[in-house]
Amino acid sequence: MKTGKISESVLKRSVLKYIKSGNHMIKNGAGVGSDCAIFVCGEGLGAQAVATFSIWNAADIYYPIYKAANNVACSGAVPGMAMLTLMLPETAEEQELKELMREADTAAESLGLQLAGGHTAVSKNLSIPLVSVTVTGVWKEPAMLLKGASPGQDIVMTKWAGLEGTALLAERYKDRLRERYPLHMIETAAALKRQLSVIPEAATAAKSNVSAMHDVSTGGVFAALWELAESAGIGLTVDLKRIPVKQETVEVCEFFGVNPYELLSGGCLLMTADSGEHLVQTLEEVHIPASIIGRTTDSNDRVVINDEESRFLERPKSDEITKI
Repeated sequence: MKTGKISESVLKRSVLKYIKSGNHMIKNGAGVGSDCAIFVCGEGLGAQAVATFSIWNAADIYYPIYKAANNVACSGAVPGMAMLTLMLPETAEEQELKELMREADTAAESLGLQLAGGHTAVSKNLSIPLVSVTVTGVWKEPAMLLKGASPGQDIVMTKWAGLEGTALLAERYKDRLRERYPLHMIETAAALKRQLSVIPEAATAAKSNVSAMHDVSTGGVFAALWELAESAGIGLTVDLKRIPVKQETVEVCEFFGVNPYELLSGGCLLMTADSGEHLVQTLEEVHIPASIIGRTTDSNDRVVINDEESRFLERPKSDEITKI
């Protein structure tokens, strides 16, 4: 199989097909675009999400922690604790483990999370560390499911396409990028990492009568739009020029020859609402940039319009970052 997230077709026939248990505690489980499990917790509901990441340097541990927390927040729950599983190569030194845990605790604290435990082991089959993060949250608002989207609604997106991928590439390949771009531009691109959390906008949206929320991550905006429509069984029409992209992202993507709309975009949130203008205004009042990028439809067509041209969205494929 190809590097990266498995395709939707493989997911359906080789993963979801074999998940048949029907425990009454599970209110929303595995599915296409379903990044968070919702389960009965006492008299209320809980949410749990998992994210994995290969660690090039200690600071990379921010990415899976933010991703798992974002997935929980997109269900309408408030993330509360994180569990870490760290798999280290035999070449790792104890000092590296200390640095990983220091960065993990800093990331968790910035999100209001408590590191509650986990597991740490060493494997001879790894060349770099691998981390798996599980974040758990509880509800203050009703549970938010992807399938809540319906035809005739506005599609609203926060922040900028390719946000996560831009920050990651600027951090990892700073020296290569300096061959073409000034240092201040690269540092600005890397600083987008500070925008990775969607917890603030998810909390605001949950109080604003949105019908669905979906964080944009692996596969970029195009993959997230497909998953949003596929899960709800609807179509959509999106204007490419209305999808916001930072100039730093354009430059970094041009350097590496990748598509910003199919690049890691953690930190962005897709929402559907009857009044996109009201939602955008509400988000901007709390200093979160947002744009209406399209509408949902009652067909099965997922269309992207670029001036006079239009194209159909394809099923999500490997993220552009796997090409580098």
